[in-house]
Amino acid sequence: MNFNKEILSSSLFKATTLNGLSIILKISIGFITSKIIALFIGASGMALVGNLRNFITTIEAFGTLGFENGVVKYVAEHKNEEEKLKKVLSTIFFSVLISCFLLSIILFFFSDYFNALLFGNQFQYSFIFKFLSLALPFYIGNIFLIATINGFNEYKKVIYINIIGNFIGLLVSAFLIWKFKIDGALLSIVLTPSLLFLISFFFVNKNIKLFDKIDFKSYNFYFLKSMSSYSLMALISAILGPIVLIAIRKFIIDKVGIHEAGFWEAMTRISSYYFLFITSLIAIYFFPKMAAAKSNNETKILFWKYYKRILPLFVFGLLIIFILKDFIIQVLFTKEFLPVSKLFFWQLIGDTFKAASIILGYQFFAKKMTKAFIISELFSLFILYFSSIYFVTIYNIEGVVIAHSVTYFIYFITLSIYFRKSLFS
Repeated sequence: MNFNKEILSSSLFKATTLNGLSIILKISIGFITSKIIALFIGASGMALVGNLRNFITTIEAFGTLGFENGVVKYVAEHKNEEEKLKKVLSTIFFSVLISCFLLSIILFFFSDYFNALLFGNQFQYSFIFKFLSLALPFYIGNIFLIATINGFNEYKKVIYINIIGNFIGLLVSAFLIWKFKIDGALLSIVLTPSLLFLISFFFVNKNIKLFDKIDFKSYNFYFLKSMSSYSLMALISAILGPIVLIAIRKFIIDKVGIHEAGFWEAMTRISSYYFLFITSLIAIYFFPKMAAAKSNNETKILFWKYYKRILPLFVFGLLIIFILKDFIIQVLFTKEFLPVSKLFFWQLIGDTFKAASIILGYQFFAKKMTKAFIISELFSLFILYFSSIYFVTIYNIEGVVIAHSVTYFIYFITLSIYFRKSLFS
């Protein structure tokens, strides 16, 4: 009885419950958005949307200079030290401001080049990149603000921002897709995150008074150098990851067809919905605590808290999803997407290993293990790309989810061996 009371009153239970409600809401809204996309633009349009999402992930990393996890770590470490905190926030703010300004100029004036690179010359979506260039400062500003809130361990505020953002995203996406079809779908991906800036600013300024802590005189080049490790890790992941996914998608389009590439994007979209539960909980609850952990034993406690309390719930959820897969496809999409059903088994197997390994991967960021992270990231992307080419050649579209499973199985085993002291000591 006392054990149950302890669980119910724990910060992990409270964070999990509130985060769970937020994720259920986000998934529900994502379902509606997916249905709208399926009805109005179909599988081929879904493939184009996937390419743009991957591209924006790369742009996000360039715009933030890869500092997002570094903001969480250093704010968490120095939130009670006023001068050090000013140095952290001021240095990151002005560095990101310059980066964002330069990136916006490049996107605006080279929009035709990016259109040809991402979509091919048969599509004319250069205007999307011009809109992105204008929205980017607000987009990146929102990321900086949320990372700052997260560093203060204000996970409730982060979740509230996500809830509000989900509603805004639904309204904007539904209107734009209904009005402009594929153009609207692409526009919604660009514009929605930037609209959250004012909401994030409200939550930050209400309690933290952020701009009282930002001063150009506090800008510190030595601190910027210490942040370069986070920058390198994030940029490696955010640049090479999307490039590999885009390359795989182009191979599928050439080898199997654009509709099949759309089916994979639909499967990836479903996976991203239920994975929100894991990734958001780790980001807002586990990562700040991992960053502040002073010993292997503290880290071990966090790891096993995740494996004993969170991972079993996630795996149980995957089992329910597999049983209901045909129903989910019909609710989310249209009859055109029924072939997605055959992708579920291997996708869910891979996602189980991905969920098991993701908490270990965050340790690279928490302890600033740059070289080890880069090696592991290059290794996993190498396996993903070449196994996808190999299995797609043999099994057509099912091959890409088989490659997903193989990649994350190997990745989990590799990280378990590397972090064995933190897991088992």
